[in-house]
Amino acid sequence: MAALYACTKCHQRFPFEALSQGQQLCKECRIAHPVVKCTYCRTEYQQESKTNTICKKCAQNVQLYGTPKPCQYCNIIAAFIGNKCQRCTNSEKKYGPPYSCEQCKQQCAFDRKDDRKKVDGKLLCWLCTLSYKRVLQKTKEQRKHLSSSSRAGHQEKEQYSRLSGGGHYNSFSPDLALDSPGTDHFVIIAQLKEEVATLKKMLHQKDQMILEKEKKITELKADFQYQESQMRAKMNQMEKTHKEVTEQLQAKNRELLKQAAALSKSKKSEKSGAITSP
Repeated sequence: MAALYACTKCHQRFPFEALSQGQQLCKECRIAHPVVKCTYCRTEYQQESKTNTICKKCAQNVQLYGTPKPCQYCNIIAAFIGNKCQRCTNSEKKYGPPYSCEQCKQQCAFDRKDDRKKVDGKLLCWLCTLSYKRVLQKTKEQRKHLSSSSRAGHQEKEQYSRLSGGGHYNSFSPDLALDSPGTDHFVIIAQLKEEVATLKKMLHQKDQMILEKEKKITELKADFQYQESQMRAKMNQMEKTHKEVTEQLQAKNRELLKQAAALSKSKKSEKSGAITSP
C-alpha cells in the first residue's frame, strides 16, 4: 500500500502526488484557500477567507500604523512608516540607492553586485523579477507537458534548437533556453495581466464602496423624509391646538364683554332710579 501524507491545512492523508508542492495542500484546501497576492505589499500568501485581501504582516501594520502610502521607489502601497516600504528600505541600507529597472523603467531596482543574482543578466526590480520567474516556470511546465508524447517531444526539440541557436541559456534553469526579446514579450504580457487583474479587483472594491454609499444615502433620505413628515404632523397639530385655544379665548372674551356691558347697564339703571326716588 502506498504511503499517505497529511495535508498541512486539514490534516487528512493523501498520496504524495495529490499534495501541492511547497505548501503540501490537498485539492480541496487549495480551492478553499488559494494563494493570492496581498493588496498592499504584493507578496503571495494563503488566503483564509474571501474577505481577507491582505497578508497577516500587513494586517498587523495597519493596526499599528494605519493605512499605508505608496512607496516613493517601487510605488507599491506598503509604506507604513515614512515614504518607503520596508523592502526598499532594507535593500537601500544593504545595496545602496536604487537603479532604473530594465523592464518597468521605475527607479526601484537594487544592484546586488553579483551577476548570478541578476535575471538573465538584467537588473530588475522585485515585482519584475517575480513576473519573470513565473513566466519561466510556466514555460518549463508547458515544455514538460509537451514532452509526454513523441510528437510533442519532436516539437520541443525544434523549438529548443531554434530558441537556443545563439547559445544563450537562461540563468534560472539550465534546460530552459529563451532569447531575451521573446522572454521580454512574455514578461510584459504577464505584467499586463497582473495589472489588469489588480485594476479589476480595485474596480470591484470601488463598486462595493459606491454601493455601500448609495445604500447609506438611501437610508439617510428615508430617515430625513420620516423626520420631515413627523415634523409636519407635529406643526399641524400645534397649529390646530393654537387655533382651538385662540377660538376659546375669543369666545370667553366675548362672554366677558357681554357680562361687563350688562353690569354697566344695571349700574346705570340703579343710579337713575336713585336720582328719581325723592
